Amino acid sequence: SSPVLGIVTEGDREAMNEVNAHIQIPASPHYTAAITSTVALQLFAYHVARLRGCPIDQPRNLAKSVTVE
Repeated sequence: SSPVLGIVTEGDREAMNEVNAHIQIPASPHYTAAITSTVALQLFAYHVARLRGCPIDQPRNLAKSVTVE
């Protein structure tokens, strides 16, 4: 089976034991947890892309569109 990466709240040992690797985020109210998780995942994606040698500032399949009025 494939390894599982989990986004867990600091100190949540039960969740940490269920996954192969984890990223800890600080405890926060449920209405801000999505923002905290998004920042953590964006940083994760950035660092993985750098390790893979991907062009971070020029992603493939990015369509440029300019509207002139």
